[in-house]
Amino acid sequence: MAFTFFFRDLTCLELAIEHLLPHVTGRSRIRIWDAGCAMGHEPYTLAILLAENMGQFGFRNLEIHASDYDAPLLKTLEAATYPMEELKRVPSEYFRKYFEPLNGNTESYRVVETLRARMKIHHHDLLSFSPVRDNFSLVVCKNVLLHFQSSERVEVIKMFHKALEPGGLFVTEHTQKLPEEAVPYFEPLVADAQLYRKIEVPVCV
Repeated sequence: MAFTFFFRDLTCLELAIEHLLPHVTGRSRIRIWDAGCAMGHEPYTLAILLAENMGQFGFRNLEIHASDYDAPLLKTLEAATYPMEELKRVPSEYFRKYFEPLNGNTESYRVVETLRARMKIHHHDLLSFSPVRDNFSLVVCKNVLLHFQSSERVEVIKMFHKALEPGGLFVTEHTQKLPEEAVPYFEPLVADAQLYRKIEVPVCV
């Protein structure tokens, strides 16, 4: 299992949201896909950041599709309950606002319903090369692609490209640059993070 925690790669996620919001403001439905979400630290981090930046109306129109191949990990995401030890990186103002003690037990906390309601959970294999659905405004995939063979990595990234709406954004691990074969499908948006925008490519590519 990949090592992850709440608010990991915060700068990268903040940059993604900064570029995302002008693209989706005013929409009646906004879809994000967190592919390889493990136990839910990252999709719930995204949910917190978006709740803080979208406003109440916009946030109600958000769907975060969280997927992973490991079904037991998804059970943790669905339960949305985490020991206090895993929540120490959560900024105190967010912790007070978005987590509540489980049955009065201050050793375990559950993500509040406002965030849980935005999650759509999928048991999904990226190597099926089929997306969980389409028309995503943002796809986030970290700590997964590095485990694939180079040819598989290219095909998964092409799948993400297909799943994104025109102008949609793709974020990957900051240590993982796009394979050369996938470069024609995206344009980089920033110099200090692996954040890209989908571009249309000729059918022959």
